[in-house]
Amino acid sequence: MKNIFTYSSALVLGLALVATPDADAQQFSKRKQYNSIGFSLNAMNYFGDVTPVTNFTSLRLGATRVGAGVSITRRFYPRISGRFGVSYGRISGDDSQAANSSDPDARFRYNRNMTFRNDILEASAVAIIDLIENRNNYLKRPDFVPYVFVGVAGFYHNPKGLVGPGAPSNLTQGEYVALADLKTEGQSSAYGQTQFSIPFGGGIRYRINRNFDASLEIGWRKTFTDYLDDVGGKYADLSTGTPAQQYFGGGITRSISQPNADFNPTKFPGFNTPGVAQRGDTGNKTDWYIVTGVTLNYILTPRIKNPKFR
Repeated sequence: MKNIFTYSSALVLGLALVATPDADAQQFSKRKQYNSIGFSLNAMNYFGDVTPVTNFTSLRLGATRVGAGVSITRRFYPRISGRFGVSYGRISGDDSQAANSSDPDARFRYNRNMTFRNDILEASAVAIIDLIENRNNYLKRPDFVPYVFVGVAGFYHNPKGLVGPGAPSNLTQGEYVALADLKTEGQSSAYGQTQFSIPFGGGIRYRINRNFDASLEIGWRKTFTDYLDDVGGKYADLSTGTPAQQYFGGGITRSISQPNADFNPTKFPGFNTPGVAQRGDTGNKTDWYIVTGVTLNYILTPRIKNPKFR
């Protein structure tokens, strides 16, 4: 996973160095620069503990949710643009759908039976490197342009768990409960809901007409938290008086991580022992989310100032 990110970053940085020599900057005058605004329809998914396999390559297409975004892009050089965007979307996961109950490596997650959803609000700033340059103005831009991008993003997330059967009377089965402040794994402090990520990926842009472009893009978000799904450590020790114990009436494992109906405790002794049994994958310390989107960009016609003669 680290190698994938390292190689991708090195590739993008190398392309940026090749794409911005001094000659390009001199030939691409300010009169050829322009701005565009974009409106995106996105599909969001995630990689984490509530997936078929707990690694970077695993996702469940059935958990994909729809999102949307707006952005503004400034074209600076023949190959280089800068983009600022804001997007909103949801990720989700369900152990009963993602984990195979007959797989020895997945039965633990199947019996854990965690179901969550997480609404994510993201603001990002990225550098876009076109693989086909355009030294002319926007009117003579190429019809098809593949590109890559990399940047930095900040996001706010709010994981919620689905209340299962056996919940206390103050909760309703089938409702979603916000989990971040409840310290569901007995953490000494709540994990931050405002986080940073590194977005990177690629896409292809198509010229529709004089002022409109359409693009198809896929981007990964490398985060620095293991709690997009509220799963990362051990089952909570309910004897410690945690906020989760007070909220769920001492029945957090019955309320949020409810074993499946076909669970046989004699085959899995102690699999969810509070304070001892592992609830998340210790070898995978960060979660990822992925955004695949279609964007319609409108180019704001730049003003052309005529030279003044004296």
